[in-house]
Order: sequence, then C-alpha cells, then structure tokens
Amino acid sequence: MRTDEVMALIQDVSARVIDPRFRTLTDGQVSEKNPGDLVTVADREAEELLTEALLAAWPGAVVLGEEAASADPSLFAEYAAADHAFTVDPVDGTRNFVHGSPDHAVMVSERRGGEVVRAWIWQPQHRLGYAAELGHGTWRDGERLVRRPVGADPLSWRGVTSRRTWVGWAPPGLRPLELTWVSCGIDYPRLIEGYADFVHYRHSKPWDHAPGSLLLAEAGGVLGCLDGAPYDHTRECGELVAAASPEVGAVARGAIAPSVIGR
Repeated sequence: MRTDEVMALIQDVSARVIDPRFRTLTDGQVSEKNPGDLVTVADREAEELLTEALLAAWPGAVVLGEEAASADPSLFAEYAAADHAFTVDPVDGTRNFVHGSPDHAVMVSERRGGEVVRAWIWQPQHRLGYAAELGHGTWRDGERLVRRPVGADPLSWRGVTSRRTWVGWAPPGLRPLELTWVSCGIDYPRLIEGYADFVHYRHSKPWDHAPGSLLLAEAGGVLGCLDGAPYDHTRECGELVAAASPEVGAVARGAIAPSVIGR
C-alpha cells in the first residue's frame, strides 16, 4: 500500500468506528486497563480493523497495537525482533476523547530493519492528516512541513511536559513548563508547526513515539532520551525530550535530567 492509501485506510477506520463515538460514549463503552488508564470500544475496534488490514497487505509483518500489547506484553519482544513491523495507536489521547476534547488522533508507523520508514497521524476532529517517509519529508495534507528556527535565548522557548506535577516548574535556564496537549498525536504536529519548542515526556512507548519520531526528524527536529541517546523505539528508555532542533534538545535535556530523580 502506498503512503496515501494507508492514510485513506486510517481515515476510513476512524470514520467507521471512532468518529461516531465522539461525545456519544456510554458508561458501558469506557473501562480502565489500569487505574486512570482509560480504554473505549472505539480503541479496541479501530485497532482490530487496522491490524487486520495491515496484515492483509503485509502478511509477514508484526503489528504492535497498544491494546493488544496491554493484553499480552510479550508482543513487544516480537515487535522488537521483527524485520518488518508496524505500531498502531488507535485513539491516542483516549482521556481527551472520553471527555469530549477534539485533541485525539490515530497513529501508525512502519519499521523496516532498525528504522521507522513511514508514519501517519490522523486528527479526526481537526480534519488534519500528517505523513512522513524516511528521506522524503513530513507532509500535512499535501503541504511539506519544515520546523522553523527558534530564538537564541532559551528563556524564549516554550516547553511543555506530560508530567502534570511539573506544570509551572521552570528547569534551570528555561521558562516554566506548560502541559502538553495530552496526546502525542497532537503534540508532535504542534511541535513541528511551532506551537512549542520542546516537549518532555515521561514514558517512551513505541506506539506513542515511533510515528512522531519520524515526522519530527523529517521536519528538522529531534527526539532523544534524557541521557542523550537517540530514541530507540525497540526499547524503553524512560523519559524523552522532543525538540525543534538538536541544539534545543541538548539544552532542554541538560536542564531537565538532573531533576528527574526524586520528583
């Protein structure tokens, strides 16, 4: 399937099982995988449909869906060892979705060998589609996106964090952090579009970050672990910083990393 065909598939699945549930969910259609970790019937049905379609197109691939991995954590090792694999996050920002916020997205990535080679984000309520191919740029509905340069003064940079307890805290040399849009499928495009200059994440699950890592890299940004290692979607490295440029990433990681332990 071509890149545009995969996007069309994602949009079709969203139109069939996600969009009709927006602001119409009943109590019986929402549950908790863990305390505070919500899942809906839309998450499960969308992941099943996307997984089925991807495996029909590429029978030898491994598909790592968020909900499947939650039910069977051993799937992560299978994904990490596979030569050809996909990640699927059927409703990224499920809490937003449940509470009627339009800030949610469907995210898919494709990996061949050790690299993410294609990525897709569809924001159904914003009607925006983002796609990237390794070496061919990041695109929003046919328009190529390149992250604009940031100012030289770190105090002018806007940083957002997924750690709610850090909202309002100013890392040394930086301005106080704000809350992310609480969906990686919204955060990464907003970072690329210039609404933020870096994003601090507490977790590094591949379905959350593999798609955004390619979109960001192809637009000129960078995603890395707090220890400075590049993001590796086949292993978890804990906290991450996504940034508009390598320089911004280095400064943000240096300011945040010493404060991680004990907070």
